[in-house]
Amino acid sequence: MWDWITDNPWVLWVALAVLLAVVEMMSLDLVLLMFALGALAAAVASALGGPLWVAVLVFAVLSFALLFLARPPMVAKLHAGPTLTQGHDALVGRTAVVVDPVSSFGGRVQLASELWSARSLTQDETFEPGTEVLVTKIDGATAVVTLKES
Repeated sequence: MWDWITDNPWVLWVALAVLLAVVEMMSLDLVLLMFALGALAAAVASALGGPLWVAVLVFAVLSFALLFLARPPMVAKLHAGPTLTQGHDALVGRTAVVVDPVSSFGGRVQLASELWSARSLTQDETFEPGTEVLVTKIDGATAVVTLKES
């Protein structure tokens, strides 16, 4: 068995690549994936008849090149995208209906099937019951609203 392994060292590189890829699936950091790809490249170099030092050199150079050149844009791409707004911030931009007259001093609106205290965005705005308003921000437990444009 040992003779076969010494005659086919590429098998050990493939086994190392598979092991690193499996562990990568548990960590999801894309670090071990770069080393797994380096191990696959070393397996190719070894299968083509290269000596052990060539396979180790290919493994090291490719792994670190991938780690420092390919991984950062991949991680940035994975972390990019829309952020999920949660809690009260998700209410900004929604429409509310005035229940009690709203001015810069206060009032009440129905927002997302709940009654909220509200105040107008500017001091000169006042809204009568039944008016649809737009939530511009949430200030504590108060919805700051302005007139919704049709």
